[in-house]
Amino acid sequence: MAATSLLRTAAAAALALLMLLLVGDVPLTEAYDPLDPTGNITIKWDITQWTADGYVAVVSINNYQKYRHIQAPGWHLGWGWTKKEIIWSMTGAQTIEQEDCSEFKGNIPHCCRRDPTTVDLLPGAAMGMQVGNCCKGGVLSSWVQDPVNAVASFQITVGRAGTSNRTVKAPKNFTLKAPGPGYTCGVAHKVKPPTKFISLDGRRTTQAHVTWDVICTYSQFVAQRGPACCVSLSSFYNETIVDCPKCSCACQNNITHPGSCVEGNSPYLASVVNGPGKGSSTPLVRCSPHMCPIRVHWHVKVNYRDYWRVKITISNWNYRMNYSQWNLVVQHPNFDNVTTIFSFNYKALNPYGVINDTAMLWGLKYYNDLLMVAGPDGNVQTELLFRKDPSTFTFEKGWGFPRRIYFNGESCVMPQPDLYPWLPSSSPRLTKTAFLALAIVACATVAFLYNHLVLDKYCGKT
Repeated sequence: MAATSLLRTAAAAALALLMLLLVGDVPLTEAYDPLDPTGNITIKWDITQWTADGYVAVVSINNYQKYRHIQAPGWHLGWGWTKKEIIWSMTGAQTIEQEDCSEFKGNIPHCCRRDPTTVDLLPGAAMGMQVGNCCKGGVLSSWVQDPVNAVASFQITVGRAGTSNRTVKAPKNFTLKAPGPGYTCGVAHKVKPPTKFISLDGRRTTQAHVTWDVICTYSQFVAQRGPACCVSLSSFYNETIVDCPKCSCACQNNITHPGSCVEGNSPYLASVVNGPGKGSSTPLVRCSPHMCPIRVHWHVKVNYRDYWRVKITISNWNYRMNYSQWNLVVQHPNFDNVTTIFSFNYKALNPYGVINDTAMLWGLKYYNDLLMVAGPDGNVQTELLFRKDPSTFTFEKGWGFPRRIYFNGESCVMPQPDLYPWLPSSSPRLTKTAFLALAIVACATVAFLYNHLVLDKYCGKT
């Protein structure tokens, strides 16, 4: 009985090992960002003036996310009215639909929808339609990268609403698209004391009658968005170049999905890029095993006595999109001793307080802050110089490679750690295929021994 129990335990362990290896490559979609745990977009609704049938409010959208920004075609902000409110006019933004306003004669409202959706005005809008922090085409910078341009505002005149603090009701069911899904907004909360506004000359302060705050947080799970970038690795001490994992962002299949990618040397490249779909946000990527629009390559370049050097190359494989105001977030334990970063801006994020292992990198304005479409100019590069800490520094077991990389706030697919370039003196490592083979052999061996034991027990004595 003891032998039978032992064999059953061994069989269960072998089966668990096999299942772990089989599902090890399944990507997990994160619903929480550990590198920016408090990041959010806050919508502030300030009522500044009462009117005969409602109020005038200033609505601001504040991006408090450290590195996730909103790029073109920009944000879409929606909500539902609590009563039968209408929008008489807007400055700095507009609704995308007016809806049926036929009951009004003479003075026609800007929008009569019960659930309006607003968008930012484009740059160059008429001066009479502008307010402060408006008219950027819906683009919002991240808070660390450019806090001045991380805010958008517009003014709205609301009718058929309450005309006092006691009778006015906050909008409900806020939605924020940037431009697709991903953000979940909470309910509006009254803020006390209300927002205070300082005049341009700084000599007078006024106060809103009512202020409501709405907090919106981002989740890649809610966005239902697959990976959009991947990481490849190399080093001076090993000839192995570890490419992005196969099918990191999609699988190349022009049979079932024709036109999903295009070869870089195709004579029809220009016609495909400028054909149907031009201007859309759907990527048209260069054909590759990984099929990602963005590839980040980390190369351990040089080893000095007291320092070591890394080269990072960000390549755009997307023929349909320039990435403006791009940023990269890298996690590595030696960022607490980084000494020089060439041609990129740098900011330590310190998501865990005293632990300085996370860096945010982005391009220099008017130099390399625009990552061009796929092609000869579709890449940006930098080099990082780290000071060695004798207590932690090593090139063994892949220590010199990053733990995690984000591009524009999206987590990039990393290669399997057992595939990292190792030092030549390191002992040979078992690949995942070898582990899988061992698990299969273990299962077969356990099954044979178990069956043999059962046969001996019931048939051996006859």
